[in-house]
Amino acid sequence: MYPKEIYEPMKAELTALGFDDLLTTSDVEDALKKNGTTLVVVNSVCGCAAANARPAVRMSLSNEVKPDNLVTVFAGVDSEATDTARSNMVPFPPSSPSIALFKNGELIHMIERHHIEGRPAEVISDNLISAYNEYC
Repeated sequence: MYPKEIYEPMKAELTALGFDDLLTTSDVEDALKKNGTTLVVVNSVCGCAAANARPAVRMSLSNEVKPDNLVTVFAGVDSEATDTARSNMVPFPPSSPSIALFKNGELIHMIERHHIEGRPAEVISDNLISAYNEYC
């Protein structure tokens, strides 16, 4: 667990965009049962990757087409919710940060940490926008 002073501003970057902050297994299960598309961001304190993931997500949401539902879990903070979200991302191994797009509860697009780390936010955003345009 990280000190609140470290992770609360990182959570706020997404909740200010309209993301629901999921804390429990039930929260995640309910979110993934929703009809339509759901973007799940596994947030993280990792500076090298998460520092680009959150801005990329923000940039992607300026696209005309976007997911119906926006949710986030925080790795290393909200373990129950994170574990549940990750269990729905199989066969992809757990990584944080990561970004998953679900449609009617089915995983349809995944961006793992190795797709985020070392890439500029614009490239990650373009990846998300392509997925939104195809699936949303």
